[in-house]
Amino acid sequence: MQEQDWIRIFQEKIEELERGDSWGIEFDDTIVGGKLASGWQQYIRSTFGRFTCSKCKKGWPSKRVIVLFHMCLRSRERCGTVKVRLFKQKCRRCKDAPFEEPHLKVENVEVLLEKLMEKIRIKCYRENLGERNRHFHFDGSVDGPHETAHCEACLQGICTKGS
Repeated sequence: MQEQDWIRIFQEKIEELERGDSWGIEFDDTIVGGKLASGWQQYIRSTFGRFTCSKCKKGWPSKRVIVLFHMCLRSRERCGTVKVRLFKQKCRRCKDAPFEEPHLKVENVEVLLEKLMEKIRIKCYRENLGERNRHFHFDGSVDGPHETAHCEACLQGICTKGS
């Protein structure tokens, strides 16, 4: 899934909020879980995805693709920003394997962004939404355990499986 697809889906979801504020989304691999600038809120979510090793071309599914969102609404300017970081994993077969970007299905990006909209409504607009539940889509099976040594989010202490 390309960045422009994320941006398109994000803008569609923002329009559905009907708040009149302008929002933007940007990918930022420098944001860190728990380290927020003043006025920013955080949301961490895991989803299903796939990874492919750039060295050996082996692919693997993961139920623990960690996505970190930082969001800020500047009420006076009537605009908000969401920063997104997709955490990477590395191949367990290859020595000195690089961390690889996850590949997410469009359906899962839609669910992620729907859940993000709920968090924006709660954290930025102070709405009470109650319980909602829409599940992610997963193809295939995940055979092995989550390997913390190969998970970037575990190494940074924000993956719950790494604790």
